[in-house]
Amino acid sequence: MKDETLREAAVDQLDRVLSFFARVDTKISALFAVDVAMLALLALNARLADLQIWYLVLAYVLSIVAISASIWFLYRASYPVLDGGHQSLVYFREIARRTEAAFLKEMRTCSDAAYTDDLMAQVWRNAEILTLKFNAVKLAFVATSLALPSWFLALAAASAHHAELIVR
Repeated sequence: MKDETLREAAVDQLDRVLSFFARVDTKISALFAVDVAMLALLALNARLADLQIWYLVLAYVLSIVAISASIWFLYRASYPVLDGGHQSLVYFREIARRTEAAFLKEMRTCSDAAYTDDLMAQVWRNAEILTLKFNAVKLAFVATSLALPSWFLALAAASAHHAELIVR
């Protein structure tokens, strides 16, 4: 592949990979909202008297643990490890470590081949970061899914128990 063609392909590939970040971030936001809503409903339905009923306590604990695990994975997806790209002229963190003048000088003196290699390295590194993010979001979805049965049980049992208290 010619140097110019290879650089264009690297730029296109980097743009393609970077476009996936918005997709995963949307999933993170949506699932975080669901998790917080689930915790809020548990909190709204919990009463001190519920702590005397073992199956309610168990349902609350299982729900809270699973939802908390989901939130932890969402945090990991939101803030993945961003190390890498040492001395890169493309990676934002490495650019920011330089002074403006140093960055401009290095860009002017960089060969086409070295810049193309830097672009391809960024494609690879961003693909790694995206993999970490998508894997963490997948685990968050699994944790939320595992929380659902105990969450439903907690809400239903609490509702039944609270209705029983009202009737008395």
